[in-house]
Amino acid sequence: NFMCKCVVTGGIIPTVAQQLHSENIERVVQEALERSGVDPSQLSAVATTVKPGLALSLSIGLKFSQRFVRQHNKPFIPIHHMEAHALTARMLHPIAFPFLVLLISGGHSLLAVARGVDDFLLLGYSLDESPGDILDKVARRLSLTKHPQCSTLSGGQAIELLAKSGDRMRFRFTTPMGQTHDCCFSFAGLRNQVTMMIKKKEAEEGIEQGTLLSCVNDIAAATQHTVATHLAKRTHRAILFCQANGLLPASSPTLVLSGGVASNQYIRKALTVITETTGLHLLCPPAKFCTDNGVMIAWNGVERLREGKGILPPNVDVFYEPKAPLGVDMTAEVKAAGIRLPSVRIRIPN
Repeated sequence: NFMCKCVVTGGIIPTVAQQLHSENIERVVQEALERSGVDPSQLSAVATTVKPGLALSLSIGLKFSQRFVRQHNKPFIPIHHMEAHALTARMLHPIAFPFLVLLISGGHSLLAVARGVDDFLLLGYSLDESPGDILDKVARRLSLTKHPQCSTLSGGQAIELLAKSGDRMRFRFTTPMGQTHDCCFSFAGLRNQVTMMIKKKEAEEGIEQGTLLSCVNDIAAATQHTVATHLAKRTHRAILFCQANGLLPASSPTLVLSGGVASNQYIRKALTVITETTGLHLLCPPAKFCTDNGVMIAWNGVERLREGKGILPPNVDVFYEPKAPLGVDMTAEVKAAGIRLPSVRIRIPN
């Protein structure tokens, strides 16, 4: 129901999300226990996202979990949502710390060095919108729900599908922050570029907003390519900063790509160009573990339980935090390094 309503509304509406969470959380938890054949008494602990995110949704999960752990006298493990994304790959691959992480989703984008289960160095983050946000907003502005191939897809999925048959060179959008030598991201200016181009093409074709343009595939391809290039360039600088400062192992350094936008194959290929150029190994969880999911929260709980970090008794009051940075902020040091990127051509066949 939640995903269906997201597609219909073109994104998440906090009050709708809260209502759906409230209506379904008890049933979902009960079904999970029944399918697993596990009684609450057999649980080692309960892990729940408490930061960052939509306040209305976080409150539902936290209230339910605190009632649950007190009822069953179980330890409680508060989870940082972005930490969970970063650690998911360790559930599937034996990745040793430290490694570089690029998290890209509908709500976030950041680059960080994971040095331990609760030890992160933040190298860059979005200054405004997220990559998932711009893809959804461009899809909405292009009215892609009216496209026969896209009516049941999310905005990001629609852009990726149409881009496969589009000419990314037809519209030349400027890659953001080209003269800012750090690892932060910005997508608001790019969205404005795309919106202005859409308005121009609507005027040329003599159509009203809300009518499909003849060139939607080309706009989708150009937008996706520019987003991918921006992500690749900031990641390239982060890798060079890590190499210059000994933050990654000399042998088999790894870049983990996670978050909902990580399922975009074009973006994965753009980042593969960078990792092959710099000698890193790119790892990305399967799509079902890239998008927000309960498994990654449970795994984060396992990681913390193993090391005895952040485990609370059931009676401790915990508060949710809608805004919460990840780790130690190193963005000023990255900017001060002023690393200029060597030219790398990101050529990806459709």
